Amino acid sequence: MPSTTEMRHLHRCVELAALALEAGHEPFGSVLVAADGTVLAEDHNRVGGGDPTCHPELALARWAAANLARDERAAATVFTSTEHCPMCAAAHGWVQLGRIVYASSSEQLAGWLTAWGLPAPPVRCLPIREVVPGLPVEGPIQGLAEEVRELFRRRHSVR
Repeated sequence: MPSTTEMRHLHRCVELAALALEAGHEPFGSVLVAADGTVLAEDHNRVGGGDPTCHPELALARWAAANLARDERAAATVFTSTEHCPMCAAAHGWVQLGRIVYASSSEQLAGWLTAWGLPAPPVRCLPIREVVPGLPVEGPIQGLAEEVRELFRRRHSVR
């Protein structure tokens, strides 16, 4: 179970996902945190601008590659509202970032979409561990996953 401080980072991810939704994007938000607890960067999804690769996890991996030494990247944690897609998980692995903690899983997201009669994402939902074996991963987090579900429900206007 995440610590109180880690839960604060996860709540911020859900807030960022809500901001993304309000701005017309898919509801995803992420925060990159150094080993000492310093928030290094945060972002939310920006796919509504026409580039379907504008995921916050990919943006944070690129930021980390440009701004952190390898040992700093390995000691950092990425907190995110929803488990990384395969593209973002691969970027995380290539940049050699450390632990990932997510509020809701890609399996949950796929299940919600199916239950609502919506199409699956264009890229297969895979657990992060299948893309980056051996990476420390924690999630989903009970309670927060339901908040994320509500954001997706609102995005897709389903009841």
